[in-house]
Amino acid sequence: MANTVLATLKRPDGRILRAVQGDITREAVDAIVNAANEYLAHGGGVAGAIARAGGPTIQEESSRWVREHGPVPTGQAAITGGGRLPARYVIHAVGPRWGMGNEETLLRQAVQSALALADRHGLRSLSLPAISTGIFGFPKPRGAEVIFRAVMDYLDAHPDSTLQEIRFCNIDAYTARLFADLLARASTASGDRTKDETGTD
Repeated sequence: MANTVLATLKRPDGRILRAVQGDITREAVDAIVNAANEYLAHGGGVAGAIARAGGPTIQEESSRWVREHGPVPTGQAAITGGGRLPARYVIHAVGPRWGMGNEETLLRQAVQSALALADRHGLRSLSLPAISTGIFGFPKPRGAEVIFRAVMDYLDAHPDSTLQEIRFCNIDAYTARLFADLLARASTASGDRTKDETGTD
């Protein structure tokens, strides 16, 4: 089944943000973001789904990265190839576990580290899930807001970013709608052009 675009926001700088309900492993973008742990062991949740869909090379490259560089600190990110995925790359962002302290700052850092890696590789399109709001326990509404604001702030601070389209892709309807509502609220506050839509792509 195709992924469904719930809402689209066009920023004044021309960059496009979309809220998507569907399977992130089907996103035909330059890179998808994986909600990873510090050892890049992709066993469950979004990470497990990405590793299964992309094939063994994703875990092999991830394990090699950790051997060479050590564990990825919480709030940071690493990049590997996309294996059999439609995406060329997977950016593995390590978000915080709820209860570890300083969670909002660390989640913001994880998102912006992923965006910075995409820029470093000259990528134009990126799709990311609601990092930390699954098995790591970050409350979904609060997590969605932190992630959305981290993306907006990053783009505001980096007008030369190569990123042209960023998609918030989540498989469950509740989380996907949280991002759609955030896009709608942002357009009301700033006067950016937005539309609420249902379509596949």
